[in-house]
Amino acid sequence: MHSYPYTITISSEKGGVGKTTLATNLAIYLKAMREDLPVTVVSFDNHFTIDKMFALTQSGTTDADVHALMMGAPAGEVVRTGQYGVSYIPSSPELSDTHERFKGPMTLTRMLAESGLSGIVIIDTRPDLNILTQNALYAADRVLIPVKDLPSLENCKNIFALFDQRGIDKKSLSLIPCLIDSRIKFEGIFKDQKTLLRAIAVNRGYRCLDTFISKSPKVESLNTNPDGKIYPILTYARGTEVHGQFMEITRDVLRSLDATTETRACLYHTWLLEKEAHKKESYLARLEGLAERCLICGALLTDKPEDRSFYFETSDRAARGFLHGDCVSDMLCSTLYGLKEDDHSFHAARKIIADKAGKAVSILAPRTTDSHSLLDYRQISMTGEQQFQKSVEMPGFEAGEFNGIQDRLYLLLNEALAGFEGKLRLGGWLAVYPVDPANPEAILHQEHYKSVQKLQRHVTESIMTT
Repeated sequence: MHSYPYTITISSEKGGVGKTTLATNLAIYLKAMREDLPVTVVSFDNHFTIDKMFALTQSGTTDADVHALMMGAPAGEVVRTGQYGVSYIPSSPELSDTHERFKGPMTLTRMLAESGLSGIVIIDTRPDLNILTQNALYAADRVLIPVKDLPSLENCKNIFALFDQRGIDKKSLSLIPCLIDSRIKFEGIFKDQKTLLRAIAVNRGYRCLDTFISKSPKVESLNTNPDGKIYPILTYARGTEVHGQFMEITRDVLRSLDATTETRACLYHTWLLEKEAHKKESYLARLEGLAERCLICGALLTDKPEDRSFYFETSDRAARGFLHGDCVSDMLCSTLYGLKEDDHSFHAARKIIADKAGKAVSILAPRTTDSHSLLDYRQISMTGEQQFQKSVEMPGFEAGEFNGIQDRLYLLLNEALAGFEGKLRLGGWLAVYPVDPANPEAILHQEHYKSVQKLQRHVTESIMTT
């Protein structure tokens, strides 16, 4: 059975609000309160706190770290079992070169969905909203935002704004007052720091946890010692208020976990599978609509499958299929330059024309009146840039007569664009795309066919109006 993690992201643009203390100790409390629950911690910051707290041995530098994960390494290769039963991914001193892979907001969500990790994953982010932090926010089933003062509370609006911009439900976002000094008292309705912060948060529409984390000299001392180690609150500060506060936070997280039937990673993976299934259905539908013959020579494409070098599609998508490379080259040679196969310059011209046709998209747009027919022929790049244009007279075309030179062209146009009563479909045209003869169907895969659709729209909106 596929495993999907429940993801908790700890985030704040303000430094010094207790993000890492919250992330690391929450992991230990979760593991202590539910021993069989897998818990994994990962940090996008570069202070190596999680390594100091969880590493069983000092193994020095390693390539199996969060940088490797962000660059595509399987999670199973970088996750380590750490102290207190908590798994962790070693930190990296530099993650900026991974940002290019995370332009999409849901890249990390996909990575987590495909990681095979289970239980709870806790992500400790940098004190900014860079692309990795944004990905961690969007991937989270629960976002805990530590606030200790008004400046850190003010910064919260940027996180909420990100969710608004993406249209993501903000129910996952929760503020938690941290490093609250109980000695600070105020006159008036707001008696203390936590009450003031919570009141302002609620007034702004932010969800705020009922509990908070106190400022504690004892807890602060756990991070400062000659050995450079970091000690957990659970075992070294049991007599403090903070211990009870972490117990309450942990119970709240476990309640949320138990109430979650499908995690965000699971939902996203399900959506991806449905999307892939839709792509497959669309691809199969495009395959079913292909012409069985080359419309230029009339031969079955299965009789000569290795020469399917071009794909054509009409402007209304009513007709599509593959064309033999030799047939397209011969047609263009005679159409553009009026050459016959027995002309001494035919083969030399054909070679040049075939080379150019294999690097560009050919647009064939017939324009017919009662007594006169023209072909507007253009070659354009896949980005829509015009490279060549020529108007070609088509004598006898409107009467259905062949002229011995443009017979291949007439066959293609009539087969692809035929309408009622022997006339062409009004305003119709077709595009001919070069494809790889070894795998011509690749152009019909969604990632490639999107380019075809985009170019067709460009031709309709731009080129055909001039």
